[in-house]
Amino acid sequence: MELGLRGKRALVLGSSRGLGLAIAQGLTAEGVAVTLCGRRDDVLAEEARKLSDSGAQADYLVLDLADPEQRRGALDRLLANGRGYDILINNGGGPAPGAVCAVETRQWQAAFDSMVCALFEVTASVLPGMRERGWGRIINVVSSGVVQPIPNLGISNTLRASIIGWSKTLANEVAAEGVTVNSVIPGRIATARVSELDQAAAKRAGSTTEAIATASRSTIAVGRYGEPSEFADAVIFLASARASYITGTSLRVDGGLIRSI
Repeated sequence: MELGLRGKRALVLGSSRGLGLAIAQGLTAEGVAVTLCGRRDDVLAEEARKLSDSGAQADYLVLDLADPEQRRGALDRLLANGRGYDILINNGGGPAPGAVCAVETRQWQAAFDSMVCALFEVTASVLPGMRERGWGRIINVVSSGVVQPIPNLGISNTLRASIIGWSKTLANEVAAEGVTVNSVIPGRIATARVSELDQAAAKRAGSTTEAIATASRSTIAVGRYGEPSEFADAVIFLASARASYITGTSLRVDGGLIRSI
């Protein structure tokens, strides 16, 4: 299937590792020029070099979503360079585990700024160009916690749900201008983030990481964790010309983990 992506440009947040990097790799394989984003200059430079060495078009932008001043400065530089993006992947890091009743006001404020407001700011910076060209794809990577709250991930469950409401609202506002807005819900995907969560769960339970992972896999219908490339394939389809009639929705890529209809 021809996805109609060759020659497009994509800005991929949180793409130095994990799901973001897998999405960036998949997009470049379809002929998309990609800008990687993350906090570590050295890691981004190395991943961009690897993509370029494989024949892809890739550069990078150091962008710390948790640092408002750095974030705004980076976005200003991005706009000053006159780069227009056809595809935006809103992918941010997750907060530390913890019970929702233990979260203090200052923690809510800091997490809301880095996890939610930051994505709104980045979207606002690239959306005008999409609307002007009459074509755009905004895809938010969220969490299964927006459908089925995950124990001990109180901040993530709460704040990522707000992204779903924003996404649906924005989708309705820009659909007639050729811009689609969707969210993708990962289940248990084999990334460093999931490994970190399994390690934290093992520590709380006085167990081993492998025991926690084994128990987790038993709750998934397909019986295993997903591969980052499997998740990326779904995102890339939503970014494609073939998905022009899909907007305002949330797609689960979870191997049957979520129990609700």
